[in-house]
Amino acid sequence: MNKPFILVVEDDRPIRKLITTTLETQGYRYQTAETGEASIIEAVSRQPDLMVLDLGLPDMDGVDIIRKVRAWSNLPIIVVSARSEDRDKIEALDAGADDYLTKPFSVEELLARLRVSLRRIRNDSDKLQRDASRFVNGPLRIDYSAGCVWVDEEEIHLTPSEYKLLCLLAKNSGKVLTHNYILRAIWGNHPYDVPALRVFMATLRKKIEKGSGQPKLIQTHIGIGYRMLQVGEES
Repeated sequence: MNKPFILVVEDDRPIRKLITTTLETQGYRYQTAETGEASIIEAVSRQPDLMVLDLGLPDMDGVDIIRKVRAWSNLPIIVVSARSEDRDKIEALDAGADDYLTKPFSVEELLARLRVSLRRIRNDSDKLQRDASRFVNGPLRIDYSAGCVWVDEEEIHLTPSEYKLLCLLAKNSGKVLTHNYILRAIWGNHPYDVPALRVFMATLRKKIEKGSGQPKLIQTHIGIGYRMLQVGEES
């Protein structure tokens, strides 16, 4: 079976070489692009399985590339950038990036992020072939049509807001969702804020992550948002 095909968008030659050498040693296929314009052309013509994207390109900001790609594709995008401020991460994730890695980075962490995103692609494909009304992740099971949730076969009673939060995270399993994205998706223009979201999330976690032996299902990205972990994934 062919290894996934990765589009590497990076104008810094040493970093580009580090990334492509890492991919090559793991058997991944890849194509490189050094500008935003070239990245769009390659994404359209080559249809890669995943994009690794630097934000500071010579002709176009990487966030604009994310928005352009999201206009026509769900291609997974992992940002690898020297921009380390929370506002930069939030902007990229809100634009549609799937993950964000700050330079300098370890190749082991990059490979781990790649595996997570590629596993999510496979899981999404599998879900399309299964009954779309159900979600299963380790001990967690959601029946969307019935509006019911079970953990280890025990039915869990959630408030409407908790259920909406859980379903949103489940339907985006493996992807970081920013506070703003969650607030808009769940409450629209309602004046809930991030502290209120934290309260809702804390009560939800107590119900679905009961006991020390229960696997962690929801990961907090401090100052950014939350992610539904796929059971077995390294956090």
